Amino acid sequence: MATLSPRLRANLLLLLAAFIWGFSFVAQRTGMAHLGPFAFNAVRFLLGGLVLLPLMGLFDRQRQRVGLAVVPLRDRRLLRGGAVVGLLLFGGATLQQAGIVFTTAGKAGFITSLYVVLVPLLGLLVGHRPSAAVWVGAVLAAAGLYFLTIEGAFGMAWGDLLVLVGAFVWAIHFLVLGHFSPQTDTIKLSFLQFMVCAALSAVAALLFETSAIADFRAALIPILYSGILSVGLGYTLQVVALGNARPADAAILLSLEAVFAVFAGWLLLGEQLTSRAFLGCVLMLAGILISQLFGEAEAQGSRGAGEQG
Repeated sequence: MATLSPRLRANLLLLLAAFIWGFSFVAQRTGMAHLGPFAFNAVRFLLGGLVLLPLMGLFDRQRQRVGLAVVPLRDRRLLRGGAVVGLLLFGGATLQQAGIVFTTAGKAGFITSLYVVLVPLLGLLVGHRPSAAVWVGAVLAAAGLYFLTIEGAFGMAWGDLLVLVGAFVWAIHFLVLGHFSPQTDTIKLSFLQFMVCAALSAVAALLFETSAIADFRAALIPILYSGILSVGLGYTLQVVALGNARPADAAILLSLEAVFAVFAGWLLLGEQLTSRAFLGCVLMLAGILISQLFGEAEAQGSRGAGEQG
């Protein structure tokens, strides 16, 4: 029996991750029928962190096997990074979870995916120079956002606005995560950020929400999907796959998360897109792909010429 090449295997794993994340928007939306955003996030990120525990042990054994040092969970740099990125994760997840109540799963998926374009633009604040492709992608994504979300003369639904602000927080989270990740164990860093987010969400739930055991029981399936599959398994698939995936392949496949969100919303929730909203989705997806594919190519060319990307 023929075996899959490492690149094809990685691409299939990324496609599965995008599929899981796209359908997660439906789980998050249905879960909010029973729980508040803080309680829902507290449980799902706790579950996601617990799923990473076996992976942490596996990676530690592999590092020991090849003679590399194992980073303990009590490492100061790791704890500091986990606290910072966990706080940002709490902010982004809260805004997304609160906003998804007032919008569709498909819209939430596309608006959240804007963080891909926002990351290089926010990089301006720390001296990074976005390529021409990134600017083109940003313009297309902004035009798509207008057609997808703007209503009437110039009004945006409350849920869309919350998810959009959340996309900015996700972009900052991505930049900060990129700062801390090279300095420490990425699996343990993710575990700590999930635990920090779960703890902050739990405290907020106790202060601002009232949930009964019956509410958690009613939201059990969305919680299990969002926690175990989306947070735990989705991240694991991404980490394993990116070691063998080409950047262009990864950009295309992970961008499909938004497409899967629209499909899941239509299939499971009966959500419909107007022709205007569909045009917005197409423009946003084009902007994201142009920003990632051609922006990456230009950045690699600049690095090859001895410049900083």
